[in-house]
Parts: sequence; structure tokens; C-alpha cells
Amino acid sequence: MQHLTASQLKHLRSKLEEQLQSLQQKDQENDSYGVDESMRDQTGELSLIDNHPGDVATDLYNREVDLLLQNHDDHLMELIRDALERMDQGTYGICPVCNKPIPYERLEAVPMTEYCVEDNPKHHVSDYRPVEEYFLMPPFGRTSLDERDDQNGFDGEDAWQAVENFGTSNTPAYAEDNDVHSYNDMEIEASEELEGCVEPMEAFVATDMYGNLIDIVRNHQYRKYMDLGEGIDMYQLAEEEEDEEDFLL
Repeated sequence: MQHLTASQLKHLRSKLEEQLQSLQQKDQENDSYGVDESMRDQTGELSLIDNHPGDVATDLYNREVDLLLQNHDDHLMELIRDALERMDQGTYGICPVCNKPIPYERLEAVPMTEYCVEDNPKHHVSDYRPVEEYFLMPPFGRTSLDERDDQNGFDGEDAWQAVENFGTSNTPAYAEDNDVHSYNDMEIEASEELEGCVEPMEAFVATDMYGNLIDIVRNHQYRKYMDLGEGIDMYQLAEEEEDEEDFLL
């Protein structure tokens, strides 16, 4: 600490002690953000069974905020105590990584710091993410198989749609399409998804028990299918034959 004068050390120690005293006083006055009590005692509820899930979620969120604030204060007090201990040991103001003196201006701004700016662990922002994110992202990434040509069975998106039929708490404000006139239109691919069919042609082609074509239902899906120019040879011919039979009758 040879680069710091006695008056500078005294000033820095005074700042550290004032911050420590302020944090301790705040912790005492607000009863450690209430985390010393159980959640049941804090909310005054004997049971959460009869409470609305939204109310329970709000209480849980407030509890998490209290825990984070308390952890933040505890961490600051620990850093301050470590800085005071380094002062007593004579190592205060010396970076443990490069063993170079920490400028007084930095100590004045952050008196509890242990590192210089260059070697500060938080100086380099880590891009590390939990390994679980690679497994779970993107949403339905593991089980949504719509983009695969070799898969047309029941997948993760279909599972969500089956649950979604029972209703959600979403409002039209959350809809992907701005032109929403019904809550049913808010479902995933509501305007494109076929119910009870895998391929569009199954929505309008009628067959016998042997799979032979016996009729065509000229519904919305049929018109859309024909407008796209698909199945012209088979279905257009069947339609012309049907029109000819109607004319002869």
C-alpha cells in the first residue's frame, strides 16, 4: 500500500465503514427483507390451496425479489469486510493478478474492489449459457417436426394444439395476426391447420372402402387446392365428368 498515503487510507476506510454501517442498518430496519420469516407467516395464509394461482404467483415473485435484494446486500457487506481485512493485512490496493497498484481514483470510486480494471473478472462479459438451453431451444425444437419431409405424425406442436383447444389465458393482443375476429383464430396455425386430416386432399376427396375415388366435395379446401394448381389432372377431370352427368340429367 506504499502508493497510498495515510490520509487516503483513512478516507477509504471511512467510506467502507460508512457503507457497511448503512447496509447493516437497512438490513435491521427492514427485517432482512422479510426472508427470516416463512412465506406462510409473511402472507398470513394458512394454506395456498384455496388461493387464485395468480395471487400465489405474485406472492412467490415478491419473495424471490426479497431474496435477491438480501443476497445483493449480503454480497456487498462481504466485499466490504474483505476490503477492511486487506487494509489490516497491508495488501489493500494491490491487484492479486498482476501485483500492480490499483489507482487511487478507482479505489475512490469502488473502495471495496480487489482488482484493477484490466484484471477485473467482471470486465469480460461471459457468453456462457446453461447447457439446458441448447437442448430446449428453440421452442418445440425437440419435437416439432413440421419442417421434416419424412414426418407427418403427431408431434410436439400437435400436442400443444390439443391442449390449446381447452383454452388459454392469451388475449387477441398476443395473436400473431393483427386481423383476429375470434379467440379460435388465435390458435397456432388456426387458419391453415386441417382438423382430422393430414393432407389437404383428404378434406374433400371421398373414397369407398377400397380407396377408390367416388366423389369430390367442392368445399373451401377443394377450391383452395385447385387454385394452387395441384391435382388438376385427376380432380379437374372428375369435376368435368360430374358436370357432364348433371347436364345430361
